[in-house]
Amino acid sequence: MHMAFSLSPSGVGAVINSNALKSHVNFSPKPPLTCKRSKIVACNQGSNKAIANTCSVIETPLTKEDLIAFFASGCKPKEMWRIGTENEKLGFEVKTLRPMKYEQIASLLNGIAERFDWDKVMENERIIGLKQGMQSITLEPGGQLELSGAPLKTLHQTCDELHSHLYQVKTVAEELEIGFLGIGYEPKSSLEDATIVPKRRFDFIRDYQPRASSEGYDVMMRTCTVQVNLDYSSETDMIRKFRASLALQPIATALFANSPFSNGKPTGCLSVRSHLYINTDKARTGMLPFVFDDSFGFERYVEYALDIPMYFLHRNKGYVNCRGITFRDFLSGKMSHLSNEQPTISDWEIHIGTIWPEVRLKRFLEMRGADTGSWPMLCALPAFWVGLLYDENSLQTVLDMIADWNLEEREMLRTQVPVTGLQTMFRGGSLQHVAEDVLKLAVDGLERRGYNETSFLNPVAEVVRTGTTQAHKLLELYNGDWGQNIDHVFKELRY
Repeated sequence: MHMAFSLSPSGVGAVINSNALKSHVNFSPKPPLTCKRSKIVACNQGSNKAIANTCSVIETPLTKEDLIAFFASGCKPKEMWRIGTENEKLGFEVKTLRPMKYEQIASLLNGIAERFDWDKVMENERIIGLKQGMQSITLEPGGQLELSGAPLKTLHQTCDELHSHLYQVKTVAEELEIGFLGIGYEPKSSLEDATIVPKRRFDFIRDYQPRASSEGYDVMMRTCTVQVNLDYSSETDMIRKFRASLALQPIATALFANSPFSNGKPTGCLSVRSHLYINTDKARTGMLPFVFDDSFGFERYVEYALDIPMYFLHRNKGYVNCRGITFRDFLSGKMSHLSNEQPTISDWEIHIGTIWPEVRLKRFLEMRGADTGSWPMLCALPAFWVGLLYDENSLQTVLDMIADWNLEEREMLRTQVPVTGLQTMFRGGSLQHVAEDVLKLAVDGLERRGYNETSFLNPVAEVVRTGTTQAHKLLELYNGDWGQNIDHVFKELRY
């Protein structure tokens, strides 16, 4: 689930100078680069041909201040704010409706690469992804196919990008007799039937998650989201956007709920994907109450991430098990079985990518509360958040709205919304009424942007007007026209 603004095209592996970080300068590397000394080392893994032979030498140890500067380096002026959309899809065999095998996924990736001029990403002679400019196609642990889009200026551009991607996938998939579903959770097959993607980094996560939580492994293997990544101009701007989006994330979960089934039957949830996350490795997930503390900022998020156990390090084209040691211990030299290793900014960037709260800070903010869905809903998700967060008037109104929401209320919404959606009771009324106000702010924000983007919110407006989500429609079909036969969902939701 990687989307990078102002990163090297590979997302990791650029040689980063700490002084550049601390001055908040964007540092996309440009070839040719030479081997040079640098305080902060990001070990290149060779995924970017332009910098495959670069190196640097540690003169002084990485410090907490360098990690804070990493987040500060994401600050950019408003005219440089962009929209990066990510979406995941579940693959299946058309004839059997079972999850695709890795070999079929490999054929799909090879076909897309050859037909549409993508570069292949390989690991141990296996294809594990594709790259084309600032776009990438990657695999999640259960074989979910993910597009991480380029940072784009308008919603028209990001929706066009998505449409092109779905066309390319569909073109090759049909020839292979496979398909992809726009749903937030595998509706029929069991966890035991899930595809195992042969990426070494996933082995460490698969080993760790069952010990960390009851649901974490299932979340890895059978869920799909649509996300948007948005920029901030300063630490203060980051704080305001983080608080607004975190408080409203349950509303996004309700509006985009699209995963009511598991193992062929209704679960009692509108978003079983979101419900499963509640019991997934609580150290890495959740609503992050400290974001609403007066002391919150880049440093406080660093403190949070430092105390989360690490999964692995990437060294010499391989992976090293970190055995659950925290990044703080690694930074302090307490990693006894890796006494010769020094932490790098690349290590930090990988580590913060293994944290999955409802909103995640990288060098941008990632909105993580929504199930994946139909093509119109995939375009609506970034529209919703851009309208709220990229317009100063709408953002301030949201902050005023949520100012007195307390911890218990925010946690209640997070827990109840996956089950009751917009009908969740909140302060004497239904959440649907709050969603009406929030949607108006999003529409107004888009209107003030001046790019003729408000139509992307039409599907959400229909959900708010009727209270009927994608999940409700699926349940109605299941209990009606489908005769409680889940197989029909594969035709209904196939891209």
